[in-house]
Order: sequence, then structure tokens, then C-alpha cells
Amino acid sequence: MNPNTAIWIIAIITTAFVIIRPFKLNEAIWVVCAAFILLITQLISPAEAFTGIAKGTDVYLFLTGMMLLAETAREEKLFEWLAALATKHANGSAKRLFIMIYVVGIIVTVFLSNDATAVVLTPAVAASMKAANVKQPLPYLFICAFIANAASFVLPISNPANLVIYGRHLPPLLVWLEHFILPSVVSIGITYLMLYKSQRKFLKQPIATNIEIPHLTRGGKAAARGICAAAIGLLLASAFHMQLGLPTLVIGVVTSLVVLLIARESPLNVIKDISWSVLPLVAGLFVIVEALIKTGLIEHISNVLAQYAATSPNLAAVTSGAGIGIASNFTNNLPAGLIAGSVLQTTPVPVIIRNAVLIGIDLGPNLSVTGSLATILWLVALRREGHEVNAWRFLKIGAMVMIPALLLALASLWI
Repeated sequence: MNPNTAIWIIAIITTAFVIIRPFKLNEAIWVVCAAFILLITQLISPAEAFTGIAKGTDVYLFLTGMMLLAETAREEKLFEWLAALATKHANGSAKRLFIMIYVVGIIVTVFLSNDATAVVLTPAVAASMKAANVKQPLPYLFICAFIANAASFVLPISNPANLVIYGRHLPPLLVWLEHFILPSVVSIGITYLMLYKSQRKFLKQPIATNIEIPHLTRGGKAAARGICAAAIGLLLASAFHMQLGLPTLVIGVVTSLVVLLIARESPLNVIKDISWSVLPLVAGLFVIVEALIKTGLIEHISNVLAQYAATSPNLAAVTSGAGIGIASNFTNNLPAGLIAGSVLQTTPVPVIIRNAVLIGIDLGPNLSVTGSLATILWLVALRREGHEVNAWRFLKIGAMVMIPALLLALASLWI
């Protein structure tokens, strides 16, 4: 068999297994197995695999820091306190609670990144559902998944994939806002309308009003300050064109140590409950992408893109954005962002095409459970809370929500 064909077959089967989850095994198992098969069949060399893994270094640091923050906050009952507060202010209105969670999701995504929304906000929403005695919590939990991607291009720091695409050529903040503020408003607004429409029949359930606000411990307050510090640190890192991983890790470690000292608890309580399987999953994805690059994928895409850009930039922008948006659901948007970034850095294209590709990478993954790392992290967080969402259910909602949001966000680039 042709080596290129074999690589594509392995990549396609791996994606299918991640979606289907045979035997309900963790997604990381299938991705790591695929990377191992690529190695032992010599479809990729150890040096090439290491190169692929190394490309994700900043992502590993970022995720570790964010998971430390989230688990520390969880241990100190910060999420339960926030949940009770939000539920009490909903005053028995399911619609008001839905809107409140959506607005909080926008804020967390914009200033802490879409992965933080999955890791930090999902447990808080799950806790608020318990506090409100909500019998069907999934409509509210879906918000965490969809807003994580829909609001992920408001700022450069709102999605690590943004930095992957632009590399060291990140536009200044004011230029970024000029390009993406209108598409972001469109994305956030349409996503809300379509998500609410898809879930409104479930939003007639009663919401408890007699919510007691629990006492927030010193450790919980310290965890909250740590999360705020992470937001400030990410903004500063972005302003000075620094990578986000190391600052996030440092803040996560320092916050955890301070909280553990205040609470006089063992660090094992935090470490043992972190979903460490996410890290080998990401590393395996980078190895698979490195193998796909060997097949001449970047050169082929570059040639096609250059041809379309020369004849019709606007049509090329919509086609590229929609195409990469759909493709992200087969490879995950972070590896897809690496491929897209490599193409854009080697192929001179108009700004509108680069902007369309970024929107596709960020918003397109709302179609499926494999689209973005944030969605996979959301699934992991859901399982910890005792909830399951299968790929078909997510796809039905995703098609209804993502397609109009993506097309209208891309169309807004012409204004």
C-alpha cells in the first residue's frame, strides 16, 4: 500500500474511533494507538514524531496550568458558590438562567480562552443545575461547549489556535478588533439564537428559588484571585507577543500552592483528579498531523488556495473559511490550525482570506464533538459530573447552530 494512503486511512479511522468511542474507552487511547502504529510501521520516523509533539509544547503548558486552576477551584467549592449565586439571581426563570450562563461563558472565553470555558465553567454550570434542582441540565451545559468556540476570536487569547495560525505575525490588538469584532458579534448572536431555539422546549422546567448561598472559604477566595490573575496574565502575554503556556502554568502552580497552604491540604487531592489523559491525546494529534504533512498536504492546499485567491478573493475567503471549518471536525481544530498556519505563512493571500480561515478554525468545530480541544475537554468535564452526550445528539444540534453562524460570520467580513 502507498505510504500516503496508509497515513490517511489511519487518520480517518482514528477520527471515527474518537467520535464513536468503541467500548467507551477514552479518546486519548485511540489517538495514542494511532501515533504508535505510525511509528512502528515507519510511516513516520521518531524524529518526525518528536517534532510533531514539540509543536504542542505551549498547549501542554497552557492546559496543565488551566486544569490546575480548575481543579483547585473545584476542591475549594468555588464553583458551588458561583453556581448558587447565579441560580439565586435567576429568580426561578429558566430563560434568565440560560442567558446568565451564556453571558458568563462569553466573558470566560474572551478573557481566559475557550479551553478555560470547558474546564472552568462546565463544573460551575453543573453545580448550579444541582443547586437549582434542574431535572434536565444538558441544555444549560451545551452553552459551555458552543460559546467556547463561538466567542473564541474576540481577542487573540480567546483561543490558542489563533496564535498557532498567526505564529509570530500576530496583528496588534486594535487591528485585530477591527478585523474580528463584527464577525464575533455575529457569531455570538447567531449561536445564541440557534442554541436557544434548539433547547427552548427544555427551558420550561422549574428552577428552585430558595437557594442558600454557601460560605466561600479563604482557599476559595484565593482560587478566584488565581483565575483573575490568569486572565490578566494572558492579556499581558498577548500584548507583549509572548506564548501563553508558561504564564498560565506558573499562575496555576502558584495558585494551587497558595490555596493548599491556606487549606492545609495535600497536593495529591488536586493532582489525582486532573484529567491528565488530555495531554497525550493532544500530543498524539500532533503526531498524526505531522504524518499528514508528509503526504504533501500543505503543498497541495497552498497551490489550490493561491489559484483561488488570484481569481476571486471573496469567494476564496468564504470557501476557505467554510472548508477549514468542516475539516476541523475531522482532525480537531488545533492540528488543523497548524496546517492552516503553515499554508498561510508560505502562501501570500489577501487579509480577508486569512481572517476567514481563522473564523473557520475557531467556529467550525461547533459542528461535532471532535471539532475542538475545548469540546473534548467539555466532554471530559461532563463525564466527571455524571453526564453523557453522544456524537449524534451533538451533531444534530451542531448542524443547526454552527452552519448559519459560520456562514453569516464569514459574510460579515465583506462589510
